Amino acid sequence: MIIKQASSNPDKVHVTFWFPASIWLESIHLVGDFNQWNRHTLPLERSPGSPDWQVSLELVRGREYQFRYLLNNSSWCNDCSADRYVVDPYGRCNSVLET
Repeated sequence: MIIKQASSNPDKVHVTFWFPASIWLESIHLVGDFNQWNRHTLPLERSPGSPDWQVSLELVRGREYQFRYLLNNSSWCNDCSADRYVVDPYGRCNSVLET
């Protein structure tokens, strides 16, 4: 799930990417335009006091970001709450976040 909130910086949007604790995985990484598709820099982590997985970013307002989730370093997954989906030049479907 994607949660968008106002940021203290008017040029940014606070975005939280969230998975429920019921997802039994060893690791979830957020991979997309915002981290140059690096598979290791944005792990979702279990938050203190909650078993749910999440990571939050401050993203530039008025942009589109393509992304996917990497599950257990082996399987790709899109976000069912993405604003839309696009096919990339390699024929894969990516989630799109509009800020």
